[in-house]
Amino acid sequence: MNATLAAVVLSLFSAVAYAAAAVAQERLASRTTDSGMLRLLGSGAWWWTVVLNASAALLHVAALKYGTLTLVQPLGALTLVAAVPLGARVAGRRVSPVEWRGTALTLIGLSALLVTASGPAPDDVLSVPQALGVAATTAALIGILSRPGSRPGLRHATASGFASGVASALTQTVTVAVTDRSGPLLSAQVIVVALLVAAFAAGGLLLSQTAYRGGLGAPLAVVTLANPVAAAAIGLFLLGEQLQGGPAGLLLAAMGAGVAAWGVVTLSRSVPEPALPGPLVDAGDEHPVAAVLALEPGSAAYEPSLLPKQSGSGQLTPL
Repeated sequence: MNATLAAVVLSLFSAVAYAAAAVAQERLASRTTDSGMLRLLGSGAWWWTVVLNASAALLHVAALKYGTLTLVQPLGALTLVAAVPLGARVAGRRVSPVEWRGTALTLIGLSALLVTASGPAPDDVLSVPQALGVAATTAALIGILSRPGSRPGLRHATASGFASGVASALTQTVTVAVTDRSGPLLSAQVIVVALLVAAFAAGGLLLSQTAYRGGLGAPLAVVTLANPVAAAAIGLFLLGEQLQGGPAGLLLAAMGAGVAAWGVVTLSRSVPEPALPGPLVDAGDEHPVAAVLALEPGSAAYEPSLLPKQSGSGQLTPL
């Protein structure tokens, strides 16, 4: 298996795990009026979302060992693609034609990106000053986006996407530095960047939990788009990554990114089919993952998990 194929396969499994965590987080957030940290720490369901996110992150780290940021990060859009059938299954409904169309557009766009972003395994890393500069800039952006104001869901989702994208870029530096065996295993560079990874990964998780309080669709779409933008910018401008094919490849990548973004937005705005009759989870099922996705076994009522909540007037309410 070559490096590009390994990166794609690992990214696929990572996206599925992230999708399961996102659906679980949204269902937990929709049932929790108090989002305080102490309450979350005392929730077993929330800890299972942490386990799912951690599993997805490990798969993502492995993908970054074999693929560049410009290849691996756009594949994060597969999270939303995977969340469509998973969210429909948990909510007890059918996948709508619009959702299928959004899925197809996303996959077509990602296929174009794969052609141009494919390349050798990464071998360049961020220096400590570069990592600190990226961290400081990202922290300032997160601070601005997290200030009180209108549409907090989308702003927190953007901040979460930036934090996660930067964490991925920094993770690639740690992974390459540790596995190239050209220096000490725990060098100052590895330790400093690893601490930054932990901070941004945790921040991204908490920001996404806050963003999902108003629904999963629009916030997850924003996270899905903001993440690769941040990571690809670092890869292209600081790590010397390049797209294949010259000007034609750049045009194909731009078109692919546009089509994928169109698909992601279509998915986030889709209208679900009516719920399927009958419960989907047996009342006696005590499997831990089932408990996360339904929160209470057998209690998963119909709710369009990929749509923002609506007010009684039929208008979308601010996130």
